[in-house]
Amino acid sequence: MSAYGLDKVFNARSVALVGVSQRERSLGRLVLDNLRRGGFSGPIHIVHPKHKEIDGISTVPSLGRLGEVPDLVVVTTGPAAVPQIVAEAAAKGVGATVIITAGLGHGPGSLAEQCVTAAKPHGLRIIGPNVLGLLIPQLKLNASFAASSPKAGNLALVSQSGAIAAGLIEWSIKHSVGFSGIVSLGDAVDVDFGDLLDHFALDAQTKAILLYIEAVTAPAKFLSAARAAARVKPVIAIKAGRQAQGAKAAATHTGALAGSDAVYDAVLRRAGILRVMELEDLFVAAEALARTTTLPGPNLGILTNGGGVGVLAVDHLIELGGTLSDLSADTIGRLGAFLPSGWSGSNPVDIIGDADGDRYAKSLEVLLSDPGSDAVLVLNVATALAAPVESARSVAKIVGENGRGGRAKPVFAGWIAESSEAAKVFEEANIPHYATESDAVEGFIHLVHFGRTRQELMETPPAVPSEFEPDVSRACRAMERALAEGGGWLNTIEIGELLSAYAIRAVEAVLAKDGEDAHAKAATLLARYSTLAAKIVSGDIVHKSDIGGVLLNLNTAERVQQAADEIFRRAKEKRPAARIQGILLQPMIVRPQAHELIAGIAEDPTFGPIIAFGAGGTAVEIIGDKALGLPPLDLRCALDLVSRTRVSRLLSGYRNVQPADRQEIALTLVKLSQMAADLPELREVDLNPLLADCEGVMALDARAYVSPVKRGEQRTHGSRLSIRPYPSGWRRQFTLSDRTNVLMRPIKPEDEPALTNFFSKVTENDLRLRFFGPVRTLTHSFLARLTQIDYGRAMAFVAIAPSSEILGIVNLFADSAYVTGEFAVIVRSDIKGRGLGWALMRLILDYAKAEGLKAITGQILRENRTMITMSQELGFSIESLPGLPNIVRARFDLAKMR
Repeated sequence: MSAYGLDKVFNARSVALVGVSQRERSLGRLVLDNLRRGGFSGPIHIVHPKHKEIDGISTVPSLGRLGEVPDLVVVTTGPAAVPQIVAEAAAKGVGATVIITAGLGHGPGSLAEQCVTAAKPHGLRIIGPNVLGLLIPQLKLNASFAASSPKAGNLALVSQSGAIAAGLIEWSIKHSVGFSGIVSLGDAVDVDFGDLLDHFALDAQTKAILLYIEAVTAPAKFLSAARAAARVKPVIAIKAGRQAQGAKAAATHTGALAGSDAVYDAVLRRAGILRVMELEDLFVAAEALARTTTLPGPNLGILTNGGGVGVLAVDHLIELGGTLSDLSADTIGRLGAFLPSGWSGSNPVDIIGDADGDRYAKSLEVLLSDPGSDAVLVLNVATALAAPVESARSVAKIVGENGRGGRAKPVFAGWIAESSEAAKVFEEANIPHYATESDAVEGFIHLVHFGRTRQELMETPPAVPSEFEPDVSRACRAMERALAEGGGWLNTIEIGELLSAYAIRAVEAVLAKDGEDAHAKAATLLARYSTLAAKIVSGDIVHKSDIGGVLLNLNTAERVQQAADEIFRRAKEKRPAARIQGILLQPMIVRPQAHELIAGIAEDPTFGPIIAFGAGGTAVEIIGDKALGLPPLDLRCALDLVSRTRVSRLLSGYRNVQPADRQEIALTLVKLSQMAADLPELREVDLNPLLADCEGVMALDARAYVSPVKRGEQRTHGSRLSIRPYPSGWRRQFTLSDRTNVLMRPIKPEDEPALTNFFSKVTENDLRLRFFGPVRTLTHSFLARLTQIDYGRAMAFVAIAPSSEILGIVNLFADSAYVTGEFAVIVRSDIKGRGLGWALMRLILDYAKAEGLKAITGQILRENRTMITMSQELGFSIESLPGLPNIVRARFDLAKMR
């Protein structure tokens, strides 16, 4: 996915500055000084209406008077002048502008909005306003007012805070860490996290992406870009404002659980982003990511010259969820052959305080070959018996040899209170190094956690059981009354209908209008159940137990009538204005081994519907055992949600308590997720308590709130969800020329095995024509990227034969501005010529048109005459590509489609 229009930003050959003054230390002058001091080799133009030259550089009075079109315009003028400057830049054809100026305001009528209005029709991209600036070290471009210029490297930094970006620059210089790019977003009226994640994901210079987030303003775009980026390289984020929970009182227990920071935590997890909590953690993670190519497993071998520091490292490792590796007998024997008799004999490998460089080198070489260790942490405490720098050199030598041998097992160094000399040795050897054992352990754990996150992103989720077919029309009918009244709480009967429509099992319920009615209906229920519960039913009384509105263990009709009268009395006394619909009678469910859980849907103002799960009951907020996830959920995501709670351990069973049915619990969460996708008017659902045991799950109590969808609430293509649900409406039937009927539908994650089989039946030459080179193996990682799409900016249709085999696939990837898309198509070699390629291309054209794209393009090898001919017959234009004589581009203007 290309980051629309950002090529001029990250490949800038010329810069124009607007707002530079004669005054020393002025904002514009600082930017000019940084550009010149940084060594930017391209032309630097200064625009000033009064001065003929500034600091030896000739000026022009306006952008329009420049002899060339600069790639980048940097603005530091006063706020009032900025919209006109942006308009001039846009009219001249400038690619991008960095607005460092603050104070442009927000929203309709603001100066910031005027800038966007002027820029958008011309495709001018805006970074800012209110930013530190832009730094691209490999271009020696420092268009900022940062105090220093970082060196070139492989970390990208995107920060909403200019101060945080400036701090990281200073840290990077101290630690000799380099950047591929640093972008301060500021008010982000145009270029945002999504754009920059797209760019840096595909940037060959960038190995990992660091984010400093205060708030996400385009949630669907952010999630789509983040999930794509995290599949190819580490993305690490720190989210500020963890304690800003907001003062809104939640109407349900589920709503109370969904605090803003917990939602962000769920969002970052779903996106595959590793979250760190402190700025220092970001530095620690950056050190590890900048210097490590392999994502290790959790088993760590520790080499140290001090037993105490080794024990501290082990403690911290276990606290963070790592594992101290068990050294093999061969490893212990090889170490014992040369280490002094007083060595530890186990992991941590304590090689005694007098260890010199040679002892470190021999020990490290053995540990690196130990099969049970995924990485090695080397610790050193300075003593008068051996020089730390000598030991550092020995470690660096072995690490270099380890890498050349193709074994590349990660090594982390913890040189306690390290000297600058030792640090320089590690930096030259590209070894992550830290001044404390705890930071070194944390650097290792960050990589372990990201490795797990990457693996989860690449896993193929199980399909939702085919027997789950929600009755959406029935659910909609259950909401009709409340929606006709402008929104509100569903009554008991409506909730029962809603849950039944989604096959969520709930306890039988009968509504009684008063005590006498309760007596009559209780008699019928008690013929089947031994005891009943009576509960107040009122949309104005959210938590029934707060007013004594729940009475239990009622075993006669008379007691039920007395309970109903008592509940009415209490409600009128404590909530005289409440509108009471009646008394709900339910059988008391006796499941002595069942756990009380909570599951539901809550509403987040930024990310929309959220699925909540945790320990339930009346004290749910006090217990605070919760996990949140973004719909849509598959079973893997739902099982992960369950596993992230403390109650999950109880669900596994203990003593004489049988394990609860986790699959059924997870399926209930998937059903709630499907509700959120199907029913945009459904704002909150609260299943509490949700009983779970070995027999399955049952909702004992439920609440649901609905309200009409307002304009502007859609986040992804008409949906309130931030992650687009599976587009099941795009299923089409097609008959091949040999009369074979095929189903064309959007791809699913569970299609990966069938896709593997599909590619095994495509010839080497057809694979070469599709992928522009020889294809030896198609890895799980590659196939996961094809099958696990979020449908937000990507689509893939597969053609399925009656035998369930895949016969063909067509892909479409839209740019970040959702203006154009790039297609690719391939058909199984043994069925070419039967019209399937044509049908798939027609389908992707129809889809792109319906999505509002302006055009789709595709690159084709010039020798692929069949594909070129078919594209021309479909209405594509074919054009040559400068500098690529073997490739042509096919382009289809979707405005031509009827």
